[in-house]
Amino acid sequence: MTASLSRRLTAEFVGTAFLVAAVVGSGIMADRLSNGNVALALLATTIATGAALVALILAFGPISGAHFNPAVTLADVMERGLTWTHGAAYILSQIFGGVSGAIAAHLMFGLQTISISRHVRNGGAQLFSEFVATFGLLSVIWGCSRLRSTVVPFAVGGYITAAYWFTASTSFANPAVTIARSLSDTFAGIRPDDVPLFIVAQLLGAVAATLLFRWLAPSLTSQAKNVLLAHGAPMSEVEVSRGAAP
Repeated sequence: MTASLSRRLTAEFVGTAFLVAAVVGSGIMADRLSNGNVALALLATTIATGAALVALILAFGPISGAHFNPAVTLADVMERGLTWTHGAAYILSQIFGGVSGAIAAHLMFGLQTISISRHVRNGGAQLFSEFVATFGLLSVIWGCSRLRSTVVPFAVGGYITAAYWFTASTSFANPAVTIARSLSDTFAGIRPDDVPLFIVAQLLGAVAATLLFRWLAPSLTSQAKNVLLAHGAPMSEVEVSRGAAP
């Protein structure tokens, strides 16, 4: 027996919500406490995001694969780890989860529920950074999931922590997170006008990395179910005895 689609979608929704809450909430806290020191604020946000990613992937990975990212889901669909229908459902759950996470962060800090961001993030360097960031993320996922899937949570968390600092865009690398951050006029925000090209760059990076690993690792398709971790992990005997849906 495997986790039902409804359970997997709920895991993607909740996981993405917590991820965005970590990004936006840590940005708000860091901005308030850093006394205008942008480097210190970014460092604080980086640590919080990387740590949250590790914990969330470990918590939800056995249920849904812990994608929390439409770019990762697209790559998984490309390699037949998910059907297109299930992939579309994952993406919708991630987007709604991300928006909910941004709202939750605002409420926790006593801010307006939704505030459209005015933080300009545009230009060729920013877009190339998003391509590179997402290409690297999918490379880490595909490379680790093939033979060492147990290290994926730590590899992903470590990579995102580093990519915050070596990319000009601070490595959004996630369309759902990008959309959610456009609804937050805080340290982590992005102007809505800049979102579409960011998402295009992210998806191109994910596709490029997946195509590269098709060539580097011809057996990739048989491992797609392990992205990020094997989704639909076996249920316990108790759940089966209760008649849990497949």
